[in-house]
Order: sequence, then C-alpha cells, then structure tokens
Amino acid sequence: MADKPDVSEIAQFDKTKLKKTETEEKNTLPTKEVIDQEKQVES
Repeated sequence: MADKPDVSEIAQFDKTKLKKTETEEKNTLPTKEVIDQEKQVES
C-alpha cells in the first residue's frame, strides 16, 4: 500500500486558522482591439 498517499494530517487540519484573502485577476489577456493597435504602432 505504499502507492497511496498519507492523508492522516489532512483529517486534523483546522480550516478556521486560515486567513480570508480576496483574489484579483492581474494578468488578463489583451483583446483583439488592443492587439490590432499594437500591430499598427509597430508598423
């Protein structure tokens, strides 16, 4: 049974000790319009 991970520590984990965090999207993909504008500037 060595192929199964030991999850005994997970059963004792206390979620109340975790801090609440707000996630924020930081790395958005450019829109088609932005890409087109950059291509025009490079030309």
